[in-house]
Amino acid sequence: QVQLVESGGGLVQAGGSLRLSCAASGSTFTTMGWYRHFPGKEREMVASISSVGTTNYAASVRNRFTVSRDNAKNTVYLQMNSLKPEDTAVYYCNVRNIWAAYWGQGTQVTVSS
Repeated sequence: QVQLVESGGGLVQAGGSLRLSCAASGSTFTTMGWYRHFPGKEREMVASISSVGTTNYAASVRNRFTVSRDNAKNTVYLQMNSLKPEDTAVYYCNVRNIWAAYWGQGTQVTVSS
């Protein structure tokens, strides 16, 4: 049974930093990453990382956010720097194995101006 536990969201001022973590268990995962959801919009991909470390970023976060993973701990991280009010959203961890994709419970990130 796959379980995901997210942590690290919160309230930060514009220009600040936050680090999200997602600890996964119950399988070995290929791609791990993060999505975010703005009210009234589709969930969008923020960043992903493959099992060999290949990363992919949304254009809006490139050079500000860094995704990484610790395969020994089955954990994916999202280091968010230079945060902007428009980054305010619920952030969801997303991990995939050869059978399915799985979602975390979501963590709120709020950036005040």
